[in-house]
Amino acid sequence: MADASFDIVSKIDRQEVDNALGQTAKEIATRYDFKGTGATIAWQGEQAIEIVASAADRATAVLDVFQGKLIKRGQSLKILDAEEPRQSGQQSKIAIALKEGITTEDAKKVAKLIRDEGPKGVKAQIQGDELRVTSKSRDDLQAVQALVKGEDLDFAVQFTNYR
Repeated sequence: MADASFDIVSKIDRQEVDNALGQTAKEIATRYDFKGTGATIAWQGEQAIEIVASAADRATAVLDVFQGKLIKRGQSLKILDAEEPRQSGQQSKIAIALKEGITTEDAKKVAKLIRDEGPKGVKAQIQGDELRVTSKSRDDLQAVQALVKGEDLDFAVQFTNYR
């Protein structure tokens, strides 16, 4: 029998992030506590978002609204890399970078976790910015998925290509 496998990846569902951003922009345009603060949220290129407001606490409040919208849309907050609010003239800005892909160090940590705590006979192989996990038993693969989900990693994980 052939080996069963799946991939561990860290991808961003860009459409869901865009929808959450649109909902946040609509909400801050209509909410009373954001009136007159000049609060906006917008894309800055492909992998970054910028929040602008008249005060640091208002910019932080916009970030909280955005995070709430992401959670409702099933996205992990681990994809966000938000900086502290910084003053820029009369405005306060927060730059948010979106994190996608698994770094080599993180992939090595997950591979070591699977080797040390996972079922015997399960192999983890680093392939670029993802991790391929193979085993003869599908039950072992499901145990590995539960193990990785239960671990508090500093990046979002998804499981794809299950065969």
